[in-house]
Amino acid sequence: MNNPLRLVIDAVLVIAVAVLFYLHFASKPAATPAPARKVAVSTDSTSQATTALEAVADTDKVAYVESEKLLEGYLAMKEAKKSFEAKVKRWSAQNDAIGRQFQSAVQKYQQTAGALTQEQRAATEQQLEMQRVKGGQEQQKLQQQAAEEEARMTKQVLDRVDKQVEAYGKANGYRLILISAPGGAIAYGRKDINITKEVLADLNAAYQKK
Repeated sequence: MNNPLRLVIDAVLVIAVAVLFYLHFASKPAATPAPARKVAVSTDSTSQATTALEAVADTDKVAYVESEKLLEGYLAMKEAKKSFEAKVKRWSAQNDAIGRQFQSAVQKYQQTAGALTQEQRAATEQQLEMQRVKGGQEQQKLQQQAAEEEARMTKQVLDRVDKQVEAYGKANGYRLILISAPGGAIAYGRKDINITKEVLADLNAAYQKK
């Protein structure tokens, strides 16, 4: 029998973390754009100067990190997921037990229904319906508990990443560090400004010192 709780948790672990990571940083205000200055540009046809806008070169460093690679390699996330999966295993066992108890009660009723009076069958069926409703509520509660724990775990890790990336950026003179995530706003970024490896090393070094 498919375990609905297990399916829910698998989807959460595959999708939610990366999405929340992007949204977490996307909600932060963007850096002030570089000012523009007017420059004279000589035209071939008239040899007269025309006015054009040219962005002033920003000497401050700008870079980006890849969210998926960052989270996949972050020790804090690995440990959090390991702890979470242990809880999921326990919740899944509880979820399965609820299903087995109801199936057992139904099978028992089917085996003895022929010997019961009409009133007894009606009473037993009513009890089974109550057990089914109660079991469904307990399973929903387990799923909600798992979702809440996943959200708490994710927020805790993302808050730690947020602070450490900010500290890394300040310490290394970056004006802006962007987050590249699937479906995010960054369609292209040069490889030489991809600092995922450096930031990940810094994150793990800081985490191991805690």
